[in-house]
Amino acid sequence: MANHCARSYVFARELAAANGLRSGTDYDDELVFLTCLLHDLGVTDYGSGDQRFEVDGADAAVRFLRDNGVAEDRTTTVWQAIALHTSVGLADRFGAEHSVAFSGISLDINGLEKDRLPGSLVERINAAWPRHDLGYAIADLIGEGTKANPLKAPPLSFPAHIHEIVNGVPGVAFLDLVGWGDRPVTNTVPR
Repeated sequence: MANHCARSYVFARELAAANGLRSGTDYDDELVFLTCLLHDLGVTDYGSGDQRFEVDGADAAVRFLRDNGVAEDRTTTVWQAIALHTSVGLADRFGAEHSVAFSGISLDINGLEKDRLPGSLVERINAAWPRHDLGYAIADLIGEGTKANPLKAPPLSFPAHIHEIVNGVPGVAFLDLVGWGDRPVTNTVPR
C-alpha cells in the first residue's frame, strides 16, 4: 500500500505536468501529496470503521492531519479528494487538487494514461516502488473489510463491486432497489 501511495503521488505530479499544470501555481502540491499518501487509510487498522473504505480513509486522514495541526480548510480538501478517489467524473468538479490526485491514483490502478509519460519514467517509478500485484492486493484488502462488515459495501458502490468479485456475494442491481412495485415503461428495461 505504501508503494501504491508513493507512486500515485509521483504519477499525479507527472500527469499534471503533462496537462500543462504547474505545482504551486495551478494546484497545491502539498495537498496532492497528503491526499495521495493518505488516500487508502480506510483499508488499514488505523482507518477502518463502519463506512465504505474511501470515507473511512478520508475520516482517518483528517484525524491524522488535525492531530498534526493542519488547518481546517486544507483538511477539507484532503477529505473530499480521498472520499472521491474511486468516483469517476467527480474529482474534476471539486478542484485542481482533487483532480490531480485522482489522476495519479487512477493511473497507478488502471494504467490507462501511462502512455502520456515517458516509458523510462514509468519504469523507474515502478522499480523504486514495486507494484506487488497492486490490483489484486487492494481488491483483497477491500474484500476483507466488506466480508467482515457488509455495511462497508453499500449497493451500487465500488466496494460493493469488489465485495461481489472477491467474496462471491451476489450484487444488487438498481432495479432491485426500486421498492414501489414499479413496472417497466417499455420492454427495453431488463427485469
